This record gives sequence, C-alpha cells and structure tokens, in this order.
Amino acid sequence: MDIQGAARAPREIDTSGLPMDQAQALVLDELRALTERAEPFAAILLMPAPPEARTPAASASGTSTADRVRALKLIRPGLTALCRGLAFVAPADIPAERLAAIHSGEQLWGCPTMVTQDVTAARAWAGARVGG
Repeated sequence: MDIQGAARAPREIDTSGLPMDQAQALVLDELRALTERAEPFAAILLMPAPPEARTPAASASGTSTADRVRALKLIRPGLTALCRGLAFVAPADIPAERLAAIHSGEQLWGCPTMVTQDVTAARAWAGARVGG
C-alpha cells in the first residue's frame, strides 16, 4: 500500500450541541475507535459551549470525571503512537480551566494539540499533520 495513499483526512468530531458530559464521552469513544484502527490520524474536535451552571462530578448517565480520566489513560498509549494531532475548536466563552487542559497537549492527551475558534484553521492544521 502506498504510504501517501494511506494518509486520511482528519476526523471531525462535532460535540458542539451536546451537554458537556455527553460531549466528553463522545470524544473519548471516537478517539478510542480511531486508535483501535491502528492507523495514524488527526482529529478536529468541535467543542460545546460551556454549561451555564457548574455540573456535579457524575452526570445523569452515571459517567463521572474519574471514569473519563480512566478512559483517557486507557487510550493514551494509542494516542501517543497514532495521533498526529488534536485540533480543538473552542467557543469564545470557554472557561480558563478547560482551556488549560486543552493546552496541556502531550502531557494530557499524549499527542500534539492546538486550540482555535476558527474551524478553517483547525482543519488546515490537522490536515497538515496527517497529510505530510
């Protein structure tokens, strides 16, 4: 198989209309699926607006912050090996603690990250990461 032909377009994961806990679960599920394919990839993550009020650690679906952290730890080796970059498209009013977590990049996610409010810039950055 031609290596250039194997390059894939970045995966776009749109969580912009979801509640935060559902958005986080969807991102982790999608990233897990991408790592299970065992092929290099980049992803564009369209993030939801921040919640109006602080939510408890456990969501209505029963997924806690600790569960999400454990899930990320399980897929991080695959992200480190296969993920060429995660481009986060954040809303203008993203809370500082979420922005800090995204900017922690390789430390948290195990792969390069970038944050922007411009989806075109995110697509270009992620495309360059997998397109060579």
